[in-house]
Amino acid sequence: MKSTRDLSSGLHSLVIFRNLLQDPVISRLLSLLDSDPASGSPFVDAYCEFAAALFSRTDDFSAYLLNAVLEDENFYVTGGRSRRSPLLEETLERELSFLQQLAAFDGSDLRSRAPEAALLPAWKTSEADFYASYREALADLPKNGYGIYAKYHVFTVADSHLVPVRHPDPQRLSELSGYEAERSKIIANTLALIEGRPAVNALLYGDAGTGKSSTVKAIANEYADRGLRLIEVKKNQLYQIPDLMDSLSSNPLKFILFIDDLSFSSNDNDFAALKAILEGSVNSHSPNLIVYATSNRRHLIKESFADREGDDLHLADTMQELLSLSARFGLTVTFSRPDKDLYLQIVQDLASLYDLKIDREELIRKAESYAIRSGGRSPRTAKQLIEQLKSLG
Repeated sequence: MKSTRDLSSGLHSLVIFRNLLQDPVISRLLSLLDSDPASGSPFVDAYCEFAAALFSRTDDFSAYLLNAVLEDENFYVTGGRSRRSPLLEETLERELSFLQQLAAFDGSDLRSRAPEAALLPAWKTSEADFYASYREALADLPKNGYGIYAKYHVFTVADSHLVPVRHPDPQRLSELSGYEAERSKIIANTLALIEGRPAVNALLYGDAGTGKSSTVKAIANEYADRGLRLIEVKKNQLYQIPDLMDSLSSNPLKFILFIDDLSFSSNDNDFAALKAILEGSVNSHSPNLIVYATSNRRHLIKESFADREGDDLHLADTMQELLSLSARFGLTVTFSRPDKDLYLQIVQDLASLYDLKIDREELIRKAESYAIRSGGRSPRTAKQLIEQLKSLG
């Protein structure tokens, strides 16, 4: 077992895994290793600060350190194979060897030299092969990712940076009823992306409440374990996307850029931003990212008669430009409002999914009555009805 001084020096000497020094547990460990057990309160504070940070997550330091190493977003994993020189490989092997030795640190030596030993808690350590585990994680990067991409599969955008969604909508494909033919087209296109085959941007168009957004979210949940990640973007954030796309181009994972409820006015500045994203602008599209958008408008443009009768000298060209945006999606799938039979089938499927005990005829009567009160039939209306009936017991 290395001395505490050697462990401190090893941590200070990290290059590839230098981000670990900012970790809330490892940073406190470094303070502990640099403290003197004979100093009294300063040592006790350092010891207990580390123990508190560790225990708030786990009582197994070895497991915690290994997990931090595997999730670390460093230049070795982000640079790709082409940038891994023999010197870098040697550095990686040396640091993983040191970190495995660090994982065996149980604090017993420090406690034995501290007058307050009886007051200081112990923690667990366990066996782990850091080098083998890291190599296995590298092989699984296309499925599991690294850093925040390994921990989360749904993100939003803030100030051109990705922000993980800690509690995303748990919607699953098995929970969706009806529209199987429509969903199958989006699923097939998504699988092409995941498998490295040509995939296209897609527009899910149709009436409100027909499951367009739920389809995209359910697909993201279904294939997260195959390396798929979802990035939800608001229309007014579109100008931030080109830089984000560049940063994701070398990522081993696959990404859906999701724009929900998309529409534009004729003089909307965000129109040009989306057009540039769909066309690739100066840069070519990254093969690991596609755009999925939902809209209640087939051509995405809010038109008025004034738009068609405006004073533009080249009005026909202007209108053609506005109306052609939807054509820049390689795939357009229409989700129409369900007829009576499809609506009732969705209601019955959801009742079975929710294990709702109710007579079929009574369920049909309630479904029709609820649709009338809610402004029409839709999968959303059906789900709201079933959830309401389930809550009433």
